[in-house]
Amino acid sequence: MSLDKNAAEPPRAARHPTTVTHHGITVEDPYSWLRAVNWREVMADPSVLDPAIRDYLEGENAYTEAVLKPLAALQQKLIAEMRGRIAEDDWSVPLLDGHFGYGSDYTHGAEHPRLIRMARHVAEAVGPEAGPRDPDILLDANREAEGAGYFRLGSASHSPDHKRLAWTADRTGGELFTLYVRDIESGEDVTLFERVTPAHTFAADAETILAVELDDNHRPARVYARRPGEPPMLIYEENDPGFFVGVSRTLSGRYIVVDAHDHQTSEVHLFDALDPASTPLCVAERLEGEEYDVAHHGEALFIRTNRDAQDFRIVRAPADRPGRENWEDIVPHRPGVLIVDMVVFADYLVWLERENALPRIVIRRLADGDEHQIAFDEEAYALGLQVGYEFQTDILRFSYSSMTTPTEVWDYDMATRERRLRKRQEIPSGHEPAKYVTRRLMAPTADGDSVPVSLIHHVDTPIDGSAPCLLYGYGAYGITIPASFNANAMSLVDRGFVFAIAHIRGGMDKGFAWYDKGRREHKTNTFTDFIAAADHLIAEGYTHVGGIAAQGGSAGGLLMGAVANIAPDRFGAIVAEVPFVDVLTTMLDETLPLTPPEWPEWGDPIRDQIAFERIKSYSPVDNVTDQAYPAMLVLAGVSDPRVTYWEPAKWVARLREAATNDPLILLKTNMEAGHGGASGRFKRLEEIALIQAFVLAVLGHEPA
Repeated sequence: MSLDKNAAEPPRAARHPTTVTHHGITVEDPYSWLRAVNWREVMADPSVLDPAIRDYLEGENAYTEAVLKPLAALQQKLIAEMRGRIAEDDWSVPLLDGHFGYGSDYTHGAEHPRLIRMARHVAEAVGPEAGPRDPDILLDANREAEGAGYFRLGSASHSPDHKRLAWTADRTGGELFTLYVRDIESGEDVTLFERVTPAHTFAADAETILAVELDDNHRPARVYARRPGEPPMLIYEENDPGFFVGVSRTLSGRYIVVDAHDHQTSEVHLFDALDPASTPLCVAERLEGEEYDVAHHGEALFIRTNRDAQDFRIVRAPADRPGRENWEDIVPHRPGVLIVDMVVFADYLVWLERENALPRIVIRRLADGDEHQIAFDEEAYALGLQVGYEFQTDILRFSYSSMTTPTEVWDYDMATRERRLRKRQEIPSGHEPAKYVTRRLMAPTADGDSVPVSLIHHVDTPIDGSAPCLLYGYGAYGITIPASFNANAMSLVDRGFVFAIAHIRGGMDKGFAWYDKGRREHKTNTFTDFIAAADHLIAEGYTHVGGIAAQGGSAGGLLMGAVANIAPDRFGAIVAEVPFVDVLTTMLDETLPLTPPEWPEWGDPIRDQIAFERIKSYSPVDNVTDQAYPAMLVLAGVSDPRVTYWEPAKWVARLREAATNDPLILLKTNMEAGHGGASGRFKRLEEIALIQAFVLAVLGHEPA
């Protein structure tokens, strides 16, 4: 199946050259007009977008639709396959709290979940063969979404007395959430906050709610406490635009936690959950480059920190004197063993650690220090902690999956060491793990390191260099892409694709050093690692030059733009979702939501000439050059506050202008959504199927 890029005429963005000069260096931007002057209003209401900009984006959408029209039947076929792997009547394993179990479910055909509650004994009976029966419905997000072009349920929490439900929703895609409080008995809602993040928590009185308000530049900056019927009370304000604020409550219920953080530094303030208006306790004042988070236990705090510990350690301090001078090692630092997460129960300390890109759970009994681990034998797998509501419990819940094994949810008795399977991800259309092979490769890099690559392929796929491959990468902020089960990817795998994940520098797959060597002055390692992974897959016979479709989103979209400029010949297709490609211009704009908090990740080009020159050297928009480029599909969201729509729009305009081989380059902007794309579990499949249809068509692997 082939695509005809001449099925319609692609729009040509008007050139209105503007220049900016920093550090004596002038940069020209002919497409700066695509940045809406009223971008803040657009995030809240996309209909106010400048008509000239809207016309251009809709022209790109029309061109993309015309070119991809021959793929309509294939796209529908893929949607049907993917939907066939989703349990229509699905549910989560309830989390216990007192006399109740809380969870969520989906009914047949529903895009959005229902929030549900049941008696504790009913929740405890839920198992892999039977989900919750006749639960009480606390909130049906499908009803709340009726008539909305976009709807996303944020987070929800119940009050300590089980009488109220706080919940958040975004109705624009701009991540501007409204917080409601529902009386569970009557079902009536009260609007408590607007323009907040999804994060919130109840205080101990079961009425006061704490939420984080966004400032005028869309940054989480102020924490308010409010009781229904009373005015909000400001309890914390962050004055540094480079720090974002979050709010939560310790598992013990004793403290409200307000954390201020950027990408390398954090500071935690503890408020009395019985009196949120009281003077807070700062655990340890912020020091650049030091991160920590806090859990409470009795008269002590447990603190996970990277102070003098690149891969983190766990320390303990008196709750009333938590300063660094009182930190006592509980889990010492071990270089190369990254402590990812920590949970403190009444009787146990639990942490998730990762070594050489593989995770394991460690459990320590606090009474006597007895310690054991939970690990698995597959070459590549994903493991996660699922923290509940109860502090006094012997039950630890965790999830497990691999690229061949659908997600399993387990309850683990930390006292008896017995496991109980609570749920296994259902694949209604069927899935036989034995028909697939999962591998972990190590791709050598030019500087002598090695990049982990997780992959899956069908047992019948020949490993002789003939197979096509989809290679996914991210590589930023220390985020690790897990080698977990991806039901949607099976549509490609069943068609003979190798589906691979490159665990490149910029993530923390191999510890903090792996992250550190993929940011700031080392950022180009991220790009060369991805190319090394592609070359290794070719060398090992998993695919061939030109047979790889590269995919990444957001900061992974920066990766896509960089490798397109550096090594366009390696890839037959590139898919860039909400790509962060105009890095220099964005990092020079202090008014954008994410710019100040991002400087620790990329550098500050406003005040640092070296950072300016470094970012300019790899920023995809600024390095498009006269050369041949592969076919590309670029996706954007008009109300995206993280990667603004004009970044991919400017990039596509430059690519079309510079490419010497007249490649197929498509831009599709969701005019009703933001960074996360379409909302709803089935509606999202339309975008995924479109991507896969594009890849199949460009690489010529789908029968006509």
